[in-house]
Amino acid sequence: MNSAVADVCVLADAVGEFYSHGRKSKLESYSARCLRRIWKAQRFSWWVTQLMHRSGEDNEFDYRRQLAELDYLASSRAAEMTFAENYVGLPIEV
Repeated sequence: MNSAVADVCVLADAVGEFYSHGRKSKLESYSARCLRRIWKAQRFSWWVTQLMHRSGEDNEFDYRRQLAELDYLASSRAAEMTFAENYVGLPIEV
């Protein structure tokens, strides 16, 4: 839902710019602007899936890497903040 709300905010800004000032630049860049955010959300989703789930193809190295990643997330303020920012939704670029 965060992504949908962000897309609407970007679109509303672009439409407002068009009808207020006749400029099309934000409308023309709408997809590119939204896709930057969407791909970041996809990356985060993939990362959390890799972090929280094991695959039948995982080996001991993968398991230890996963534990190290979880340990880092639990012990680093920077990692916690990055996780929180991505989890609640990245900033909306209007």
